[in-house]
Amino acid sequence: MLEWHILTGEYPPQPGGVSDYTRLVARGLAASGDHVVVWAPPATELGAPGDPRVELRRLPDWYGPRSLRRLSEALDRARRPHRVLVQYVPHAFGWKAANLPFCLWLRSRRRDRVWVMFHEVAYPFDRAAGIARNLLAAVNRVMAWLVGGAAERAFVSIPAWRAGVGAVTRAGTPVAWLPVPTAIAVVDDRRAADEIAVRYGQGRPLVGHFGTYGDLIAPLVEAAVVGLLARADCRVLLMGQGSAAARADLVAKHPELTERVVAAGSLEADDVSRHIRACALMLQPYPDGISSRRTSAMTALAHGVPVVTTEGSLTEPIWRGAAAAALVPAGDLDALAATAAALLDDPVRRADLARRGAALYDARFDLRHTIAALKGIF
Repeated sequence: MLEWHILTGEYPPQPGGVSDYTRLVARGLAASGDHVVVWAPPATELGAPGDPRVELRRLPDWYGPRSLRRLSEALDRARRPHRVLVQYVPHAFGWKAANLPFCLWLRSRRRDRVWVMFHEVAYPFDRAAGIARNLLAAVNRVMAWLVGGAAERAFVSIPAWRAGVGAVTRAGTPVAWLPVPTAIAVVDDRRAADEIAVRYGQGRPLVGHFGTYGDLIAPLVEAAVVGLLARADCRVLLMGQGSAAARADLVAKHPELTERVVAAGSLEADDVSRHIRACALMLQPYPDGISSRRTSAMTALAHGVPVVTTEGSLTEPIWRGAAAAALVPAGDLDALAATAAALLDDPVRRADLARRGAALYDARFDLRHTIAALKGIF
């Protein structure tokens, strides 16, 4: 039995994609028979993950000196064999995304067989962003170099980052692609899904979008929804944190769509599943294209709901090869809306996309592949 020490900047009940992913991996490794210890910063949120198979240890601070001392003591006492798995995002470890002491400490623990999952590598340089932002980008690169130098093995959530991570790791360090599965389990509740479709659709097809409506994606969703509703007699259901505000912004600009766009708001995982299954298709635009790190798209695929999305600079070749989603060029929101409208009139193609999407998810992205990859390397 192997002992894992997973270091993360967030863990349930703390919200976030890395939080959800870390719990999935911790549970999967524990279910395989390994002993799993998760180290995470203090949580102010109420609630607990409630998984007795995973030992959760809250640190006294955000990977500051007291936390590093506690980690060192625990790792020095850890059973052999053991492995440290870092869920790395530069801003996740506190210190305003500039926690160099943590990175130096990690570099000093190379004897512990450190593996690093790079969810992100560094803030990008941007001439228009000012000195402070570009200084942070430079610090992030030093952090990535220190963390990469500690890694016996490294993983990336999308292949496009492999070269960048390879540049900050030691020569010969394996850098593997480890896709991010959905954290939303499929709930087999067809009756509830049908009731949701009737309640929100009012006899018309229901088109969904699931996400957090950040600054880069919210404008894409708005433009695609407006274009779709100009072409098709359907209703749109916005789901996820920020969906109510996104709907309010949209109907303020387009009051004629007030009755045709609805928002479910933040939902518990089981209810997300039921709402997605109520949709005829999912409209998921991304500025850099669909990729295996877009868990909102992963969720739709896992649920067997056809996806209309964008193809961009970060889109892996597998998407076109598998024909598992309807793809349009990133930025062409008119084409996105037209493609979605055409799919609503083509139930045969929708069914084919749903089948292909679910098959691709099962074959390449399901959690069992992540656990097999981690367990299969010794």
